[in-house]
Amino acid sequence: MTAAPARTGGPADLAGLRRLAAATLDANWEHDHTVPSRTLYPHQWSWDSAFIAIGLAHVRPERAWQELASLFRAQWADGRVPHIVFNPALRVGAYFPGPELWRSADAQGSPAVHTSGLVQPPVHALAALLAYRRAPGQAGLAALHRLYPALVAQQRYLADHRDVAGDGLICVVHPWESGLDNSPAWDEPMAAVPAEAAVMRAYRRHDTAHADAAHRPTDLDYARYLAIVAAYRDHGYADRALADHPFLVECPLFNAAFGAAEHALAEIAALIGADPEPHRVRAGRITEALVRRLYDPVNGTFQPRDVRAGRLLGARTVLGLTPLILPDLPARQVDALVVEARSARFGVAARMDRPLPSHDRTAPDFEPLRYWRGPSWLNIGWLVRRGLLAHGHPALASGLRRSMIGLVAGAGCHEYFHPDTGAGLGSPAFGWTAALLLDLLADEP
Repeated sequence: MTAAPARTGGPADLAGLRRLAAATLDANWEHDHTVPSRTLYPHQWSWDSAFIAIGLAHVRPERAWQELASLFRAQWADGRVPHIVFNPALRVGAYFPGPELWRSADAQGSPAVHTSGLVQPPVHALAALLAYRRAPGQAGLAALHRLYPALVAQQRYLADHRDVAGDGLICVVHPWESGLDNSPAWDEPMAAVPAEAAVMRAYRRHDTAHADAAHRPTDLDYARYLAIVAAYRDHGYADRALADHPFLVECPLFNAAFGAAEHALAEIAALIGADPEPHRVRAGRITEALVRRLYDPVNGTFQPRDVRAGRLLGARTVLGLTPLILPDLPARQVDALVVEARSARFGVAARMDRPLPSHDRTAPDFEPLRYWRGPSWLNIGWLVRRGLLAHGHPALASGLRRSMIGLVAGAGCHEYFHPDTGAGLGSPAFGWTAALLLDLLADEP
């Protein structure tokens, strides 16, 4: 018997949740950006900052623009936006793997500040557009003018450097780039990466000092993560060497975000007096490639493609639902994804008894406690909800919204949640959970 997430009551309950979310963001503010967590993630993370900016626009709009501006100051010369920007004020060893492992200063075109060499899903243009919509005005319009060239450069980097197969889709070169670090989606290509768990004896993992090791990626996972980082770093993070890279996967979420960014850039371009049409054209091409390359008509969902092996990967994870965020996704695929979302695997409904899991809860490798192998995350639910709204499913979107609000009402602003009981897991006082809660609360039920 599982326990449903707590239900919210009247306006007083919602006002209390707003205060909790705003206080969490205030507590995590670090001079020009928000840390995801004061304990587990003390630096700046790329897609965290994008989601956080959306929430900040509701309570401190000036900080929303500072959040994005601070991230893009660390943009590399080639246009990549690094997935971690390290705070130089923190001691060595405050996070693993830290700047001493990434050695970004040795790479051509890196910024003055230490960063990683990886990227994350490009949700930043969408975040900038939504931040402006949440708090329109001259200050926001000026911020869009300043950000637009950097957002375009981010997209150009991906299109020019990461379309490894030449099919119009972007490859992630590490599971961390997908955002869903240890998802079962990556098990097959990860198994081909040569590494031994014993390698980790030489390192001190930061994450297991702050969270239960049973909830985190294993030592073998981490040994493989570090092997992939080393392969990329030792080639100077140069994408021209990717043909021999040990991990090359076209991810549905990453490419859906890539397409959604072009749609958002078209709207931003219109707002600032630039030409939106090239963005619209590119957006259409990305959606067409996504459907052609990653949609599995047998299973009725999108699945990652292992470029090295030349095949779709079979795990049915929540990644498959995320192309719903594309406004031009064809009706056939929309209908199939709605069926998938409503299935016993994911359980999206007008009245949800359990939260949206990150992996098929009927699968034998479903793990309700381990990071992205089962638990529920607000950022993914938020994306799926946007897609349901965009494609005419308000009742399902409303059910998902109530479920997500109920998670925080019952457990607080945790990093992620148990997919059956709704118990809070991972880091407490988590940035994007607080930020996206503010965005959900601002919408009508």
